[in-house]
Amino acid sequence: LTGKEALTHFPSLGAPGGSGPGKGHVKQCELLQLSRKQKRLCRREPGLAETLRDAIRLGILECQFQFRSERWNCSLEGRPSLLKRGFKETAFLYAVSSAALTHSLARACSAGRMERCTCDDSPGLENRKAWQWGVCGDNLKYSTKFLKKFLGQKRIGKDLRAKVDIHNTNVGIKAVKNGLKTTCKCHGVSGSCAVRTCWKQLSPFHEIGRLLKLRYDDAVKVFSTSNDAVGHSELAGPHRHGHSARQPALPRPTDLVYVEDSPSFCRPSKYSLGTAGRTCSREGNCDSMCCGRGYNTQSRLVTFSCHCQVQWCCYVECQQCMQEEVVYSCKQ
Repeated sequence: LTGKEALTHFPSLGAPGGSGPGKGHVKQCELLQLSRKQKRLCRREPGLAETLRDAIRLGILECQFQFRSERWNCSLEGRPSLLKRGFKETAFLYAVSSAALTHSLARACSAGRMERCTCDDSPGLENRKAWQWGVCGDNLKYSTKFLKKFLGQKRIGKDLRAKVDIHNTNVGIKAVKNGLKTTCKCHGVSGSCAVRTCWKQLSPFHEIGRLLKLRYDDAVKVFSTSNDAVGHSELAGPHRHGHSARQPALPRPTDLVYVEDSPSFCRPSKYSLGTAGRTCSREGNCDSMCCGRGYNTQSRLVTFSCHCQVQWCCYVECQQCMQEEVVYSCKQ
């Protein structure tokens, strides 16, 4: 989120509120690992510190959900070492963190948690009428504008890694933009559409995370090449069908890109804890996740609510049932 580290685990992550204006807000800005310029922006924007923490939490949880069945499960262990490399996993971290920040900022505006922005004011939509009906559009326009200022992206000459990080950051922002849709609602007597109000609404972040995971699966390995026409270097990838054999193909704006092959993540390393002890699905991913070491089988009894019935007036009554569950976990 700082432009140097895509996701960082803060000691204060998940701590209760206290993000209002005044000393509490300034103190929260100091707790975040931000550059001097970013801390200055944070102190000037009451509500931003809480939004940044929401974005970090959102990005971490979505990353761990999308990679729950992979060898690398987006754990916080090994994150600093991973972020120093140009792996596919690093590309995903940059994309999901920028997407989470874009999404959280836009939602914070529409929820009234930011002082300097409010509901979306896109031209062509009757946003004032929507506001009168209690509806507030997600302000993606302000979010993306502020994010560019906050990240301070600049053109980097021949630094391949910096180009890659900026590209993947922009992929995350584009993924949020692609999920923006216009929602409309009719108002009138007996359901008639005498008055129709429309507003901009972001997709649920799970949909954005799923899209970025697909981008990760199809990530493109790139290198730096000189473009004589524009006079500077740019990213280039493998040749695509239909392209000239002499001219390397440029990655698409929606492609996640990386510069070096990932480790296996099978054994403990500075990048991850390995896969020993991880649960897996025998029919699904045990062979892959356990890296050929095999897996242990264990039976356990689990308790769950069953035979639930709605009782008059207002509560649900359930029985407690038990069933045997078989758990598979990777061997050491």
